[in-house]
Amino acid sequence: MVTTDLGLDTRLVLLAAGLVFLWALLLGVVKYRQILASPEGFAHPYTDIAHRAALLYSFALLLIAVFVELSAWSEVVDLAAAGILLCYFVASIASYMFHGLRQDTDNQLRQPPASVRAFMGTLAVAEIGAFGVLLAGYVASL
Repeated sequence: MVTTDLGLDTRLVLLAAGLVFLWALLLGVVKYRQILASPEGFAHPYTDIAHRAALLYSFALLLIAVFVELSAWSEVVDLAAAGILLCYFVASIASYMFHGLRQDTDNQLRQPPASVRAFMGTLAVAEIGAFGVLLAGYVASL
């Protein structure tokens, strides 16, 4: 058996990547069922987006795990940064899934309420900032 000395922070991010990937696979089943039920042969756009986003975010989390592992910062700092990214990834997928299951819109950003505008603003700042912390941690380790 091969063992590695990955930090707890890295192992937790890898677990999150696996869980998000599993979620993507389950969303694939939902997408397939919607395709079968649709006279046009398409899933709702937000079901499709949720499925694709979950696949992409699961692999993004693998990349994040590498930066967490190679960062010069403490496990607490790295886990906090990764946790921020994970929270926004999960919130985005959940929002897409919600609209895909309700089939209530094909564009949640068309005339968005103030809460959605605020969320999008915090998403941009938080995701860029959190990854910037991890990238800086890697650069500091060089």
